[in-house]
Amino acid sequence: MKTILMGSAALAAMTGGALAQDTIEVTLGVLNDRSGVYADLSGEGSVVAARMAVEDFNAEEKGLDVEILSADHQNKPDIGANIARQWYDQEGVDAILDVPTSSVALAVAEISSQMGGILIDSGAGTTELTRGQCQPTTIHWTYDTAALATGTGKAITEAGGDKWFFLTADYAFGHSLEDETSKVVQENGGEVVGTVRHPFPATDFSSFLLQAQGSGANVIGLANAGGDTVNAIKQASEFGITQGGQSLAALLMFVTDVHALGTDVAQGLQLTEAFYWDQNDGTREWSERFEERHGAKPTMVHAGVYSGTMQYLRAVEAVGSTDALEVAAKMKEMPFDDPLFGKGYVRGDGRVIHDMYLFEVKSPDQTQGEWDLYDQKAVISGEEAFLPMIEECDFTKTAG
Repeated sequence: MKTILMGSAALAAMTGGALAQDTIEVTLGVLNDRSGVYADLSGEGSVVAARMAVEDFNAEEKGLDVEILSADHQNKPDIGANIARQWYDQEGVDAILDVPTSSVALAVAEISSQMGGILIDSGAGTTELTRGQCQPTTIHWTYDTAALATGTGKAITEAGGDKWFFLTADYAFGHSLEDETSKVVQENGGEVVGTVRHPFPATDFSSFLLQAQGSGANVIGLANAGGDTVNAIKQASEFGITQGGQSLAALLMFVTDVHALGTDVAQGLQLTEAFYWDQNDGTREWSERFEERHGAKPTMVHAGVYSGTMQYLRAVEAVGSTDALEVAAKMKEMPFDDPLFGKGYVRGDGRVIHDMYLFEVKSPDQTQGEWDLYDQKAVISGEEAFLPMIEECDFTKTAG
């Protein structure tokens, strides 16, 4: 699918008008899961968020002719990599947005660096994007597995959940989330008594949940996301796991997942997010406009696509071109303060630093509307939430 956002500056350029010399052509590609387990938390909503950013930035009035492409990577690294190559080689894409599924994101990050593009990732969780496989043109916007572990893992362990069993999606994201949470659990006096890895995606979690049930753990950590998390929680409820005294820790959960489960099933779950639609006037106003277009409240991934696109367009305007290295460097020079994430900045390794939040799912009698789902329990500063930068990934030292 291709969406073209073109205004007076672009039309003048096409007709040889006086504004032609001032027009910067920008092509953005939203690459994500549009049909699978991550479609609700990402999917078409991320395209809507990117469109809103272009419009709110007033791109056409500032001489930017912006075209938005979108495609479904089907959560497969080879498909995502092929789309990215085609976009850069044949479609003139300047930046790729979103890209949930860590294995796909790592492949796209490398291709973007090789082919002169920028990856602004909102959907993937692996810390490898800004550590072992860091690239000068990768911007990791919304969250990562370290921030999730610092929030949910620490809170549950400190509250007495000291014996953990992990049910882990068997790919880069799940492994990273399990590793980071295990470290936090152990640092806070807990222990990991076992783990089992399930195929990605999966539908039947019964054998894995039986292993967790018999492990002696008092916390079952779900190191998965999207439809996998929803299905695991539903089946855990059917098995009577929480009634038997074990707790579920949803290590990555989105407002769309809680909405799908309902508060009768999800009540009491603690989770860490970077954004919630009902935090303040700014988040509510933007989320209302988003819902009018998309039919559902935004997830933190959608919010990250919007904010990342805004920061990218600011940098393009400041640089006066779409040169990937120059724009990425400019994004790291400019702190931001937007209505969705508040104040933040892009670090030298591309990791975006902003506050994270610990939430608890409300009980049915506490909710006052279909999407009134969370109580905020804690604010986690960006400096605490995210891992420190490693020197070899500080690309500001080598820029230029």
